Amino acid sequence: MLKIEDLTVSYDGKTLAIDNINTEIKQGEFVGIIGSSGSGKSTLLKSINLLVKPLSGKVYIDDVDITKLNNSQLRNIRRQIGFVFQDYNLIEKSTVIDNVLIGRLGYKSSLKSFFGLFNDEDYESASNALKQVGLSKKMFERAEELSGGQKQRVAIAKTLCQEPKIILADEPVSSLDIATSQSIMDYFKVINDEKNITIMINLHDVNLAKKYCHRIIALKNGKILYDGEVGDLRDELLKELYSQE
Repeated sequence: MLKIEDLTVSYDGKTLAIDNINTEIKQGEFVGIIGSSGSGKSTLLKSINLLVKPLSGKVYIDDVDITKLNNSQLRNIRRQIGFVFQDYNLIEKSTVIDNVLIGRLGYKSSLKSFFGLFNDEDYESASNALKQVGLSKKMFERAEELSGGQKQRVAIAKTLCQEPKIILADEPVSSLDIATSQSIMDYFKVINDEKNITIMINLHDVNLAKKYCHRIIALKNGKILYDGEVGDLRDELLKELYSQE
């Protein structure tokens, strides 16, 4: 359902953040992306939904090259692509339910989006999403009143409310303690298992990637060093991956 061909990204037109990457992701895969800081992990995810525009290459979603789409067509495609950020990306002063409803904006006209007009179906979808992450009782609390783990669960619920085919998660547990990190990863696993939603997740913790992911993509200096099953990932490759050379 996702195919990347010869993807190259540069922020300054000279240094390559992503260097000629090729890979394919099937529907329902749980893919962990690992590598040291600056390896290109975040850039890769942001390129998939064109939050970052590639210098060259193609990104196919269900056989459609989204790099060729106009803004209206891209908006429709982005409904299928949820994004969970490291810093939660919530409106702190708004209630939990209002934050989750943002996931429905891609289905609204520009006018309705501007005024935040949601119907009963939208509220039911948001309520169900919060139930899936165990936050129904927090629905009317403000986001700023929540713990870090709860905020990330709200962010996941917002993405679920979007009804995506794929969720891109950029270091979603890096600022959380070990127990909370595992709890968040458990939610991603349930979403993947029960809804067959494709998960692509950037992780600093290789052990978390090994525990939860079906497949690992390892990046170094913007290139793929490894792309395969978790069981085939060797210690020698990890040493090379995180070496400073």
